[in-house]
Amino acid sequence: MAEKIILGLVGEIASGKGTVVKYLTEKYGASTYRFSTIIRDVLDRMYIDHSRESLQKTSSMLRNTYGENIFAEVMAKDIREDTNNIIIVDGIRRIEDIEFLKKNPNFKMVFIDVSLEKRYERIIQRNENADDRNKTFEDFKLDAQREAELTIRELREHADAILDNNGTPEELESKIEDLLK
Repeated sequence: MAEKIILGLVGEIASGKGTVVKYLTEKYGASTYRFSTIIRDVLDRMYIDHSRESLQKTSSMLRNTYGENIFAEVMAKDIREDTNNIIIVDGIRRIEDIEFLKKNPNFKMVFIDVSLEKRYERIIQRNENADDRNKTFEDFKLDAQREAELTIRELREHADAILDNNGTPEELESKIEDLLK
C-alpha cells in the first residue's frame, strides 16, 4: 500500500466512525483528524462542557462568523503536511467540509450507513458526550433532526463508497479491508 489514502468518514451519530478509526489506527497506524476536535479545543479553552448542544452551537457560531468552509480549510492544512500512508478525516457533516479535501486526488469519502435503532443502542453504550447516557429514544430521534445531523444524510449521494455497519464488528472489519483494496 504505497500510495497515500485519505479517507473522509461520514455517518450519523453512533454509526461507527470511531470503530473504523480505531481499526485503521491500530492495524495500520493511520493518522486521524476529527472535525469535532477543532470545536472541542475551543470549548476546552472556554471551560464549557462538551454536550451535543454546545458542540453544535459552537460549530454554527464559527461557521457563521468565518464561513461555512472554515473547518474544511483547517482540516486541509492539518493533513497537508502529514506523511502517513493512511489518513482519516472523521466527522464530515456537510458538503462544505470537503471543499478543500476533494481537491486531493487521494481523498475518498466513505459513508457509514446504520439504522436509527442500532445507532441509539450504540450511543447509550458508549457514553461519549456529557448528555448521552440519559437519552431516551425520543430524545435521540430529536437529535437526529438537528441541523448538523440533517446535512449528513445528504452527503450519502456524494460518497465514493458506502459501508453498511448494521452487522458485527468483524463484518465491518472485513468491509474496511475490502475498501482499502
